[in-house]
Amino acid sequence: MRGLVTKSTGSWYQIQAENGQKYEARIRGKFRLSNIKHTNPIVVGDFVDFELDKDNIAVITNIQKRQNYIIRKSVNLSKKTHIIASNVELAVLLATVNHPRTSTGFIDRFLITAEAYHIPVLIVFNKLDLYTEKDLEIFKALENLYESIGYEVLAVSAKKNKGLENLKEFLKDKTSVFSGHSGVGKSTLVNQLHPDLNLKTKDISNFNKKGQHTTTFAQLFSWPFGGNIIDTPGIKELGLVDFKKEEIQDYFPEIFERKSDCKFHNCLHTTEPQCAIKNAVELGEIEASRYDSYLTFLEEAKEHENDYSKS
Repeated sequence: MRGLVTKSTGSWYQIQAENGQKYEARIRGKFRLSNIKHTNPIVVGDFVDFELDKDNIAVITNIQKRQNYIIRKSVNLSKKTHIIASNVELAVLLATVNHPRTSTGFIDRFLITAEAYHIPVLIVFNKLDLYTEKDLEIFKALENLYESIGYEVLAVSAKKNKGLENLKEFLKDKTSVFSGHSGVGKSTLVNQLHPDLNLKTKDISNFNKKGQHTTTFAQLFSWPFGGNIIDTPGIKELGLVDFKKEEIQDYFPEIFERKSDCKFHNCLHTTEPQCAIKNAVELGEIEASRYDSYLTFLEEAKEHENDYSKS
């Protein structure tokens, strides 16, 4: 039998078979014993083969080839990675200008991860109803920045139901994943788009002004207007994994399109002479915050390569 993994708690899964029937599922032992670099061998969004045991529990026997996936470093195991979701047709990055603030570094980190795995991204800024004049100016600057690179950007208010019809058009008939810092209003937004779900929500912590986790495991739901959402736990920090230092530049569209103009074909755009990228930054053709993100990720890739060579 074949089915879609719609829920993962880490040890147990839920599968929706092709006939629509849902089953509780577990992994056949060999998956646990395989020499895998991911902490979670099966994730929400996976298509799997399974058999039913005598108790009508599904036993997963095979994972179908993934179209793509989104990944981050494991929270507890530095050498391992954790897949957030697979077979994603749209990655929705939910951000906020304030309450809490989403940094450009975090946005860029998410974007290059999605670029690396060929997943289209929609950047959605939530809590529009709370924006001051200054917040609106910051949003417009960020909107102009990311749209100039080629990304779609929306502003919505989940609580006031503003901009949601436009958002539905992007989500319709696609399997999407919503990600972002805890506290950006992800559960509130999903509840507005699909009131029957009634996902748990919590207020921002008064102690540190950061969000409190309400989603503790990944789960797939169907939208009433067509398509699916994979709801994931809030992500405090995405870590770049398996990125070679030479590849980082290829995941910044504005750097990729100019890199052939550099004097040296292997230019990393740091200290090399006659570098088209550094020149574009000086001229304002590449945003300084994006270049800063590139340099940060480049250093992380170098450190990862050094750690790997020592192990």
